[in-house]
Amino acid sequence: MTDGAVTRSINITVPVLARVEGEGALDICIEQDRIVAAHLRIYEPPRLFEKFLEGRAWHEVPDMVARICGICPVAYQMSAVHALEGIFGTVVTPWVRAMRRVLYCGEWIESHSLHIHLLAAPDFLGYASAIEMSKDYPEIVRRGLRLQELGNALIRLLGGRSVHPVGVRVGGFYHAPGMSEVAELLGRLRAALPEAEALIAWTAALDLPASATPAITVALRHGDEYPMNEGRIVSSTGLDIAIADYEQHFAESHEAHSTALFSRFDGQPYLVGPLARLNLNLDQLDPAVRRALADGSVHFPSANMFHSIVVRAAEIHQALLEAIALLEVYVVPEAPYTEVTPRAGVGYGCTEAPRGILWHRYETDAAGRILSARIVPPTSQNQAQIEADLLHTLQALDANSPSEQLRLRAEQVIRNYDPCISCATHFLKLTVRRT
Repeated sequence: MTDGAVTRSINITVPVLARVEGEGALDICIEQDRIVAAHLRIYEPPRLFEKFLEGRAWHEVPDMVARICGICPVAYQMSAVHALEGIFGTVVTPWVRAMRRVLYCGEWIESHSLHIHLLAAPDFLGYASAIEMSKDYPEIVRRGLRLQELGNALIRLLGGRSVHPVGVRVGGFYHAPGMSEVAELLGRLRAALPEAEALIAWTAALDLPASATPAITVALRHGDEYPMNEGRIVSSTGLDIAIADYEQHFAESHEAHSTALFSRFDGQPYLVGPLARLNLNLDQLDPAVRRALADGSVHFPSANMFHSIVVRAAEIHQALLEAIALLEVYVVPEAPYTEVTPRAGVGYGCTEAPRGILWHRYETDAAGRILSARIVPPTSQNQAQIEADLLHTLQALDANSPSEQLRLRAEQVIRNYDPCISCATHFLKLTVRRT
């Protein structure tokens, strides 16, 4: 909007935005009826977890990093134990590897169910919150809560509790579940399969915006399975590296408008998370999941970030099928862990959190004490791509659109990435600068 040489600023504040995790604000700059910049500002204080780890014993690390995130504690634990086992030369048993995937399945199910039903669906159905939505779609919300609790139950089975689990140790687990516990949960998992299939069809039928956003996609890739807790780092541009080589291609930097680090791949924004993971690993999905996706109106690979909600539904189905297959052949092991001998060295871990790859590097001394730690979460890797997506999506709208319309679409874009900014409910403040 132009008024001579006068710059008009409009500040719109949404006091409570419960469906964005963490403290953030969005600045949109419009000049001469054109959106020229969109900045996602994150101003939460540093949490200093990497410094907290320095000087701590190796066996303390899994429980400490679990506290980084209340929704994805398993991902932090898995990346950490893989890195430390790499330093110590620890080789885990097939039982441990299988149960780690079961634990991870639980995290994917609970996280994706929460996002789909409580955070994202209200956007596409025209509601301000899941509470409002539940008045008209009570069974949809109940389904989300049932699936989320099933994921939590899987985490409790091996982790001891569903939030910040304490059952994980370097070398394996502290405790092995009994046969009766596994049998009871298996029955619940099998009973949930029809709901998971229906969820894929339901998400694909939502009125999702048509918005193809250019993006370099990055994910783990494993030759024998859909990637979760092992693999090489690959990209849509042909990258194929060991996780130890991550720092040769990916770098974090500070931006003036954000306290969160921005990560770039060879200087470019990139996308991690469900859509990137499925686009790069479509052939590794269970045939039943591929059939369910093929029956819908959304097809993959896809460049539309709003299709991420369909991918999350597909990954819930995938995780249920995988957990069932692994628990159907469950036996109580002689020992749920391998003994560990600490030593000095540098180790790397990278696993697929629900929101994308989570990379860890640790250096230890001869006693296994942590000398240094570096943790790169998925949300910081997506920061630059979120801004690129915001600009691309908003530029497709009329720059003279009401500020409320711009804000709502911007919030949709941000929520679609499911950013894990912090564990508290805060707000998104929007500043529109029109020249």
